[in-house]
Amino acid sequence: MQVEIWSDVACPWCYIGKRRFEEALARFEHRDDVEVTYRSYQLDPTLPEHYDGTEAEYLATRKGVSVEQAEQMFAHVAQQARSVGLSYDFDALVVANSMRAHQILHLAKEYGVQAEVKEALLAAHFEQGRDIGDASLLECVASAEGVPAEAVREELATGSRIPSVQQDTAEARALGIQGVPTVVLDRRYAVSGAQPAEVFLDALTQAYAAQAPLQTVGAPTDGEVCGPDGCA
Repeated sequence: MQVEIWSDVACPWCYIGKRRFEEALARFEHRDDVEVTYRSYQLDPTLPEHYDGTEAEYLATRKGVSVEQAEQMFAHVAQQARSVGLSYDFDALVVANSMRAHQILHLAKEYGVQAEVKEALLAAHFEQGRDIGDASLLECVASAEGVPAEAVREELATGSRIPSVQQDTAEARALGIQGVPTVVLDRRYAVSGAQPAEVFLDALTQAYAAQAPLQTVGAPTDGEVCGPDGCA
């Protein structure tokens, strides 16, 4: 079963949703039959490579709320993060454009370590206060998971996977995805948002059941049928 998760490295609910989906997958009876792919979705592609303000100041500017309101929102999100074992640090968070991170995620997929790099980048951004747009960080994270450092440097220099990132976003629009995280199962079912693990588990169960072959009702010879060799 193919599971595609549209998300952004700069999305706090995406990390929480990732943990909840992983919990559901661990409980899913047929988890070994599930292949998970992370798809790119930039929440703010217009964000400059370097933003000098805090996350609260950025959100206040972006959403038209006060810094105090933004900080209240962060407190709620951080509480939800703690419920799944994550330690968000919004005070240390470095606001950065996520395009470069997405490029490296596409590169990591080619080496079979996309999930590992995704996890490391999310942790770096939300828990460690590191800059996910920084070339040295991206090289360090990806190479630690087995992606050749020279391949990372080449991608950051050429941007050859930017069209793939943009294609993911175009596919999201075509599928009607308007926010992340969104988990798409076999292009049949979709779960929008960082839902409880039970919701993801139910979706996995339904999508897996939909794969089952058609069940014949009645004896195989009952009823007249037509086939490639004619009609009986």
